[in-house]
Amino acid sequence: MKKYYSIEMNDLESIPCLCGQTRRAFAGDDDGVASVHLVDIDENARAHYHKRMTEFYVVLEGKGWIECDGEKIPVRPMTTVKIKPGCRHRAIGRMRILNFVAPSFDPKDEWFDEVG
Repeated sequence: MKKYYSIEMNDLESIPCLCGQTRRAFAGDDDGVASVHLVDIDENARAHYHKRMTEFYVVLEGKGWIECDGEKIPVRPMTTVKIKPGCRHRAIGRMRILNFVAPSFDPKDEWFDEVG
């Protein structure tokens, strides 16, 4: 049994997400250790937070801001931002990022503040 495998990110289906469009690698693995996402960020992503997941955003292309708990962090290619559980965050601007998620992505761990 192999202890490794590889995935071509560009061969994965692009699906809608809170930030724009994503391609998720390793998200369905049984071990649930982590997943890697190639994300094309729309102009204004929706602010959200996670109760369990930690995310690492690595900007590959474009520039803008990552807003974390109301603070706008300017980002450009090769800027990396670590986002801990409970941090309300969103990306602002058009960019392409690699998003490393630990433990592996779980859509049930996407939370929003009530509006109104």
